[in-house]
Amino acid sequence: MKLGVFIERDGVLNKARVDRQHQISPLCMEDFHVNKAALEPLRRLKAAGFVIIATTNQPGLSRGYQSRKALDCMHDFLKRQLPLDDVLVCPHDENDDCTCRRPKPGLILEARFKWRLDLDRSFVISDKWQDSDAAHSAGCTSLMIQSPWLGSAHHDLVLPDLAAAAEKLLQIKANPQILTA
Repeated sequence: MKLGVFIERDGVLNKARVDRQHQISPLCMEDFHVNKAALEPLRRLKAAGFVIIATTNQPGLSRGYQSRKALDCMHDFLKRQLPLDDVLVCPHDENDDCTCRRPKPGLILEARFKWRLDLDRSFVISDKWQDSDAAHSAGCTSLMIQSPWLGSAHHDLVLPDLAAAAEKLLQIKANPQILTA
């Protein structure tokens, strides 16, 4: 089975605007800016054999203020700029009570079957508590990037940025006992 790395899109793989202490997802290509600093860490993870999957909650789709065409254009562009294997989207509002909206683990569980992943040896990298909860529920290890959105959820590791998270992940892959020490 393969090892996966699930990476939060907004704020990690692309830049998100902050308004009133909340991250605001871009709604169109003009506002979508890929985080260029993500390229090298993702290349290193890809070279180490990880399946790299971006995950994102995009409630604008179900709320009607974002078009699927615009979102697909952003994700096509993201996949051309970064070595991603997949982008998985929850299009639901938090009131829809779906299984794919993080903090629920539905997107991770979907990827397990699609990509034949060993979730016990897979990882989630994010700057938000919802992803940490989803990782914990799915049996993955969470490598959280320091941010105002970490909350008080369970965090396996908190690191300063994506490059540090990728480096730690590569160390863990080389020596899995690091997590149990």
